[in-house]
Amino acid sequence: MKPFVLINVAVTADGKMDTFERRGSAISSAKDKLRVDHLRAESDAVMVGGKTLIGEDPKLTVKSEALRAERVARGLSPNPIKVGIVTNADDLPDSDFINFGAARVVIFTTEQTSKSQIEFLRSRTVEVSVHHTPRVDLVNALHTLSELGVKRLMVEGGGTLNFELLRLGLVDELTMYVAPMIFGGESAPTAAAGLGVARGAAIPLRLVKSEIFDDEGGILLHYSLKQ
Repeated sequence: MKPFVLINVAVTADGKMDTFERRGSAISSAKDKLRVDHLRAESDAVMVGGKTLIGEDPKLTVKSEALRAERVARGLSPNPIKVGIVTNADDLPDSDFINFGAARVVIFTTEQTSKSQIEFLRSRTVEVSVHHTPRVDLVNALHTLSELGVKRLMVEGGGTLNFELLRLGLVDELTMYVAPMIFGGESAPTAAAGLGVARGAAIPLRLVKSEIFDDEGGILLHYSLKQ
């Protein structure tokens, strides 16, 4: 068993999720940010990969007080579970990801993370799952999340995590906000990274719906991964 998995990304017209500086450059419009907040509020957990986790220290909380109150009224925590996928968590500080907002925090890592760091994270009430594999076993991780009661999982990058989930056939839906701007840059991160696939193994998407956002002229694309 696995949760329903939704990947949500915001990219420029040339497919970049950030500039070459990798400082978490703003891409979404105000309207799209509201949409993303609703997606988080509707999710049982929100997941990010190691580079996003350590490089950007995302809070991954629901920003709207009203949406948090609605979750509580439904018998849920104010925020979804925060989930980190990180091969080596030694560089993860005592961060906003861990401390900001009322939320359960779960990290999947490997034996590359030192025992002292694992002990530190657990002392901060982080639930740490250590996989005895070179990289985190995503199939196993999703199974574990399902056992924790996660029925709907939202993934917010980065590109390597997105690609691996797509490659393994673990994604049900992809929503992509395309902003009317260009970043360029060979090293700028894209929505899907990793090793990539040959043309014959391209991962097919089915466009379900598209919307034009009138505030900044961006386009929201809804794709299904189930053919």
